[in-house]
Amino acid sequence: MRKTLYKYIVNEIWPTFFVCLLVSAFLVVATKMLSLTDLIITRGVPVSRVGRMIAYLMPDIITFALPAASLIAVILAFLRFSVDSEMIALKSAGISVYQMLPPVVTLAGTGLLITVLMTFIGVPWGNRSFKNLIYQIARSNVDLGVKERVFCEPFRHVMFYVNRYSRQDREMTKVFVTDRRNRTITNTIVAQKGRIFFHPTQNIITLRFENGTIFVVENNLQSGRTINFRTYDLNIGMKDIMASLASRKKSPKEMTMKELKEQLKIIPEGKTKHNEIMMELLQKYAVPLAVFLMGIIGMPLGAQLKAKGRSLGIGVSLVVFFVYYLCFAGVGSICEAGVLPPQVGVWIPDLLLLAACIYLLIRVANERPIVPKLGLGSRKGRGR
Repeated sequence: MRKTLYKYIVNEIWPTFFVCLLVSAFLVVATKMLSLTDLIITRGVPVSRVGRMIAYLMPDIITFALPAASLIAVILAFLRFSVDSEMIALKSAGISVYQMLPPVVTLAGTGLLITVLMTFIGVPWGNRSFKNLIYQIARSNVDLGVKERVFCEPFRHVMFYVNRYSRQDREMTKVFVTDRRNRTITNTIVAQKGRIFFHPTQNIITLRFENGTIFVVENNLQSGRTINFRTYDLNIGMKDIMASLASRKKSPKEMTMKELKEQLKIIPEGKTKHNEIMMELLQKYAVPLAVFLMGIIGMPLGAQLKAKGRSLGIGVSLVVFFVYYLCFAGVGSICEAGVLPPQVGVWIPDLLLLAACIYLLIRVANERPIVPKLGLGSRKGRGR
């Protein structure tokens, strides 16, 4: 009988779990669809590269969605049991809430293992691959950041304003450029035309301007001069293009466990970077545990909800997830600032989930409401 019961519960949870993951992934991708479409249509980035970008983001998206998917799937399953009076039938057959836990623990444990794979392997690989792809796009499409009739900064400390720009010929018309790469002087270039040339072997971009003027002003405003030219070449190295990518330095989210531990040995304690790396390291353990606890919490919550329809179950799930995420993000900011040690702060959201899990299971197992009723005696009115 237990085997049949466990199979029945599992079959009720799994479909919802996968649907939640797919919907969450779709919603995240949909929010980025406008910028992705812009890359394809106006920037000329191949569809295959955009598809690779989405694929590289998937581990991070799945990791973010797993806690909510685990919680919603279990809540909706036990909500249906409760609404259809199946919970009453199971209890009348002598099956307690604790006897229904094994399939829920198994499913929550599966979510934990998936999250471990994502946080330890998938997320670092995806973030690093995404950054490398953006770097390749920057090299092959050096003019991605140049926009017509908009002040933009496609290169580091180089501000552009272009009246018209042909992406096919990489030719600019009526150009205004401010070059602040030199700490002592600022060069302002006004030209009738300009073209972009890329030298892949030297990793240098040349901006060639025609028929213009250069206004050279010292940053202390003590002197300045004007230079008229027919042609003028402004060279920009790859370090000035998306500097964080050109440096090729890994961010904490791109590092493996081994790399994070090595960085902790190098960076002194108390530094913001040390706290950031420590948080990333500990979160690789804390997030999978949160997925597990979310799945367990869903069981008593779903069993207590009596309303018909799935909207209430989804709403309660999102509220719990939202509170957890706010706590998770808030504690992360506090720990990175050094106000609270990361070794302590990173576990606060999980401890709150664990306390809620124990409390809810005990209340539901004893057939008591989740929120205790206040024992306020009613006052009897006096007759006249």
